[in-house]
Amino acid sequence: MIVLGLTGSIAMGKSTTAQMLRNMGVPVHDSDVAVHAALGPNGVAVAPVAALFPAAYDVTNNSIDRHILGQIVFGDAQQKTALEAILHPIVRDMQQQFLAGCKAKGSKIVVLDIPLLYETGGEARVDKVIVASCPSFLQRMRAMARPGMTEAKFQAILAAQMPDAEKRKRADFIVQTGLGRPHAQAALNKIIASLQTGQSHDQNSNDLPPRP
Repeated sequence: MIVLGLTGSIAMGKSTTAQMLRNMGVPVHDSDVAVHAALGPNGVAVAPVAALFPAAYDVTNNSIDRHILGQIVFGDAQQKTALEAILHPIVRDMQQQFLAGCKAKGSKIVVLDIPLLYETGGEARVDKVIVASCPSFLQRMRAMARPGMTEAKFQAILAAQMPDAEKRKRADFIVQTGLGRPHAQAALNKIIASLQTGQSHDQNSNDLPPRP
């Protein structure tokens, strides 16, 4: 079974790329969804997170208020690190359960959608990496259109993420999301087809550069 890591900086089109892969029948595990479940009602992360950040605990449904939690850790590196020390092992365990289930079903290719894949060393746990990317001006437009986004928040998120240029340099495959969905879909079709047949891509392709 081939395990692909899918990543990309904020507003680069990663989530859309993940949905395209699902539509192709490729199983995708979403780390963000896993975190939401872990912090949701009776989630596995509720107790340890509530112990560390009691102000974020919602007693009405035994969950963590992610908005309050975000306000607590935003801009506080120490608090953020403490939260990640709780959440990252939980998400990795969920990923392993997902992979085990896919393997039992006979899946040939699966995807782990991990926003901070390179930042957390996640590339060591996958066979190949796809990076979703777009021009920086389009990234900014997409990001600033999101509810509650501010310039300060956008810059803080960028500062916490590996630069897009470095991600593209490390990637096995790049999917350009700024040229329209048909273009991105064609790139994904080529990636999956080549992995299914064991063929390598044209090394001159702008979408699919080999890892240096």
